[in-house]
Amino acid sequence: MATKTVLNEVGTSGRPVTGVFGLEFESLDLRDDVSADDLRTLLDEHGVLVFRNQFLSPADQVQVARRLGELTPAHPVVPGHPDHPEILELDSQRGGKNARWHTDVTFVPAPPAASVLVADHTPEWGGDTQWVDLRAAYDALHPALRAAIDTLRAVHRIAPIAYWGEPFDSALSRDDAQKLYDDAQRVPPVTHPVVRVHPNTGRRSIFVNPGFTSHIDQLSRIESENLLRLLYEHSTRPEFTLRHRWSPGDVVMWDNRSTMHYAIDDYGDAARAMRRVTIRGGVATGPTGFTSELATDPKVAVR
Repeated sequence: MATKTVLNEVGTSGRPVTGVFGLEFESLDLRDDVSADDLRTLLDEHGVLVFRNQFLSPADQVQVARRLGELTPAHPVVPGHPDHPEILELDSQRGGKNARWHTDVTFVPAPPAASVLVADHTPEWGGDTQWVDLRAAYDALHPALRAAIDTLRAVHRIAPIAYWGEPFDSALSRDDAQKLYDDAQRVPPVTHPVVRVHPNTGRRSIFVNPGFTSHIDQLSRIESENLLRLLYEHSTRPEFTLRHRWSPGDVVMWDNRSTMHYAIDDYGDAARAMRRVTIRGGVATGPTGFTSELATDPKVAVR
């Protein structure tokens, strides 16, 4: 399918969402208006891309997402769409809430490079999603703190109910929760650098998240918990935050290597249905050259 470039049209076609990151488009059709190279370049630069009024079918979503790279299965332990196994369905009526800061699937050695989320049904009010720019958060740290965390490694592991946020008495049945718990036990923990160097831009970003980071290796419990708390509180400052108000048909893409996000659960029992596809990524590399690896040493993995 023919595509046309949008890089020279950003001034008229796209507008910044915040003063730090994010770009929004209202008049582009993702089916044929944006090339693969342009999508990747825009995503590397802006971190989050918002496309209004797309109304992509599942097949359209898969086709568009493939412009960013190879697709992964929907999720390591959650089944995908019956006709499109790459698609993870997030339905608030069936446990698909996610009210917790996280970066997608960092509990594997090579987390997704990017995610593509489609809104099928949105509540009349509420249900926004927030993202934070972990590049800007890293840059804003004191140089001494940046130098300290550049050398550190953190353990990430799947939290069985992490995808359904707080409180844990969600729409999941007890049997569903037990299956998630059992499946999660078969996913080994992994160690990532606390600071990640982006493979395309070279920019550094904080690479820990409350959803899946359990602790920082070689630090005491007090040191690890309080350093993580500092990084989370710093990273989620409003200055680094983008908040998207969903409408049906919206598509949002984000760079999973330099952001984390939070699906706000403020819409009660109203229906909210989304579809997510993730793009295969590589292992994370830190400033010292350390790359992600399975945490096979129990003295590292256990906390």
